[in-house]
Amino acid sequence: MKHYARAAVMALAMMLGGVAAPGWAADVGDDGLHKAAWMRETFLYLREDLEEATAEGKRMAVMIEQRGCIYCKKMHEEVYPVPEIASYIEENYFVVQLNLHGDREVTDFDGESLPEKDMLRKWGILFTPTVIFLPEEVPEGASAKDSAVAIMPGAFQKGTTLDMYTWVNEKRYALENGEDFQRYHARRIQERAAGQN
Repeated sequence: MKHYARAAVMALAMMLGGVAAPGWAADVGDDGLHKAAWMRETFLYLREDLEEATAEGKRMAVMIEQRGCIYCKKMHEEVYPVPEIASYIEENYFVVQLNLHGDREVTDFDGESLPEKDMLRKWGILFTPTVIFLPEEVPEGASAKDSAVAIMPGAFQKGTTLDMYTWVNEKRYALENGEDFQRYHARRIQERAAGQN
């Protein structure tokens, strides 16, 4: 019921001038990164974060951003505040944010601890935003990047973003004879165009 009320407030706010509703609109933190209500503050021990996500029945995603990133700003102002997307992420994901140039210590699944900027260099992350989607279990000795079931590099439109989060959450990457993301996304575009939601 809470989500319906928030969605109604958001829809009304958008009709009255495109203002995002509080709670879904992201503030900017002291580090210059957008802070959405559905992001988690953790000690950045990724294996513990994954265990907590699993205990909540959610999928884990690592969102990498940086201060002054115009594409991150676009996502947090135009895509993530959309009620359907914000509520889907909030209900289904445990999102940990990392700063491409940050100094907080991150402990990877393989046990290595490094400052954010060095960990992201280790993972080969070159630009922002990037979202790394993790499996429900990560083998010992594997890094987050090597374990990813999908990586969303860059800013995307609303439909593509929702489709990626949905495709991962529904484990379509693991279905035998399942659709790869491009085919799934193309089908969803056609369904939305036909009003099938």
